[in-house]
Amino acid sequence: MTDHDVPLDFGDPFDLDTLRRELRAWLAEHPLPRRRHGEPVAEFLHRWHRQLHSGGWVGLDVPERYGGRGLTALHQVAVSDELGACRAPGVPRIGYLAHALMEFCSEGQRARLLPRMLSGDDVWCQGFSEPGAGSDLAGMSTYARRSEDGGHYLINGQKLWTSYAQYSDYCLLLARTDRAAPAHSSITAFALPLNRAGVTVRPLRAANGDDEFCELFLDDVRVTVDERIGAEGDGWPLAMTTVNYERNALDTGHLSKYGLLLERLRRHLREHRGALPDGLVSAVGRCVVDYQVLVAHARRRTAERLAGRPAGPESSVDKLLMTRAEQRLYETALEVLPEELHRDGGAVYGEYLYSRAASVYGGTSQIQRNIIAKRLLHLPSAS
Repeated sequence: MTDHDVPLDFGDPFDLDTLRRELRAWLAEHPLPRRRHGEPVAEFLHRWHRQLHSGGWVGLDVPERYGGRGLTALHQVAVSDELGACRAPGVPRIGYLAHALMEFCSEGQRARLLPRMLSGDDVWCQGFSEPGAGSDLAGMSTYARRSEDGGHYLINGQKLWTSYAQYSDYCLLLARTDRAAPAHSSITAFALPLNRAGVTVRPLRAANGDDEFCELFLDDVRVTVDERIGAEGDGWPLAMTTVNYERNALDTGHLSKYGLLLERLRRHLREHRGALPDGLVSAVGRCVVDYQVLVAHARRRTAERLAGRPAGPESSVDKLLMTRAEQRLYETALEVLPEELHRDGGAVYGEYLYSRAASVYGGTSQIQRNIIAKRLLHLPSAS
């Protein structure tokens, strides 16, 4: 066994089975609320967030003193898996932000920010990407200039693809604080209140009709030193912690969602045996292989986390696998189930449209390949 190998230890199965049964019983008594007519997706998801939190299903792996339950990452993964299996929206995607805050915040910041984040009292978004630095975070140009007395910063710049910023209270914002220093050591993180003077949020309409993505404009936005997360220059490791947790398909409940659709496709093949072209049957088979490979990698990442190993560049492999699995699955599903193209509000078609963004969000596929080449394979840079 090498230094990087971690046994696949997934804890006490009985304990997890008990948790799953408790969640199923709670969901039977607290079903997913109906989305109101004209209600924005973000507001519906926030109501669901508050409902899940009321049952104790948010932040299971966050210490109790910060509003969590003090359990393990595997308990939170089990909750995400159960929600995906019953076609409910997953646990609010704040887990990766919470992990970053737990690692880099001061004790006072943790006590002040985390309980309100987990409860939904404060809604957070993530201000990383920029028009000229989408997934190349080191190339960001947003700049935070520190005042002469050292008590505050003035931030100027622009962020892009900031999900649901128009419904958020805070933004975990990255900005450069030293233009002369190397890129990876000159980025700093801030907890930015979005009602601050100088902040402008402009929503963007996506192909599936949602207004999830936003532009964020920052014009002489004043933030205090107390609103800085960690020390100056901690922004890069904080960002890597955030995106590495963001890329695990088990954390988001994606795997159970993929599994449901795969079973639907396999059932359709059985019911129409001999009526579908061999190429289409083979395509479903490739989706099954993609899924099983992704499951194995996601389980490995979860086992590493349970063993205390921090998320690392291996998550880039998982991100590429998840992108391939998701995009191929929904492309194939529309070939096997063409009626989904014409069904009003068809979930498969909507997921297909959203899957096209998988090559970009959480880091583009090109960036993931660069990370794998440099940090895992140790290949030389092109001259």
